[in-house]
Amino acid sequence: MTGESTPRRALVFRLVVGAVVGLLTVTACDRGGPASETTLSRIQREGVVRVGYANEAPYAYMDEQTGRLTGEAPEIARVVLAQMGVEHVEGVLTEFGALIPGLKAGRFDIIAAGMYILPPRCREIAFTNPTYRIGEAFLVKAGNPLDLHSYAEAAAHPSARVGVVAGAVELAYARASGLPDDRIAVLPDAPSAVAAVQAGRVDAYGGTALTVQDMLTKVDDDRLERATPFRDPDVDGETVSGYGAFGMRKTDAALLAVFNKHLAAFIGSPAHLALVKPFGFTEAELPDGMTATRLCGK
Repeated sequence: MTGESTPRRALVFRLVVGAVVGLLTVTACDRGGPASETTLSRIQREGVVRVGYANEAPYAYMDEQTGRLTGEAPEIARVVLAQMGVEHVEGVLTEFGALIPGLKAGRFDIIAAGMYILPPRCREIAFTNPTYRIGEAFLVKAGNPLDLHSYAEAAAHPSARVGVVAGAVELAYARASGLPDDRIAVLPDAPSAVAAVQAGRVDAYGGTALTVQDMLTKVDDDRLERATPFRDPDVDGETVSGYGAFGMRKTDAALLAVFNKHLAAFIGSPAHLALVKPFGFTEAELPDGMTATRLCGK
């Protein structure tokens, strides 16, 4: 019996191995390339890249009239990726707080949402070098009833409530300024935060200066205004500015290197400034040689 069962076991083993190899081969073919193919080689071969965005103008949003994904980040991405041989950019709408998990899970290949480079985020994903630098602002009701001109003033007020977008850096700014969590409203997106100010659920919405200005233009509500002047928050004794960039998986080092190479030649050029001017960006928002390495090391 032993002499007969051994060949049978060997035959079964060969059949199982063959089936597994066949399955892996089919799976690789279904994806259109070998299992070891990098993200860079895949998007160059397919000519298509998927980018995650959070529908926050002027950084990345869907233009309702044209149906085009646009904003500072998608438009820069189109130029850079075209130079890399990738002509088509497909958007994947994602809540801001879910962008990093979505990237890591493979739902898209690049975060194109004007995301700030922050050390905690650097531990999760890789960032390109920044494309802009910008300060903060508050959206308040007309007349600024509580006279709020900084996160610190909101924290010092006994009842002021500030709205911030989930996953955005403004939550950290509010906490670092001493605002308790029970006076911070975390909302899914910028339009929800604006609606909260309009309804009186919060006294101010904290966002980037360009986000607040863009929302005021779009909402066209004379019951709202931008708090002026405004003092940027202090974190660890240093006045902070935000630097926005594209996010990529840490395993996509080749994609990051090529993207950064083309990005360096484009940012600050006349073509770049003309491209981002419609979104409110000027030479004043250029990153002035700041790098992701320096920002991630802070």
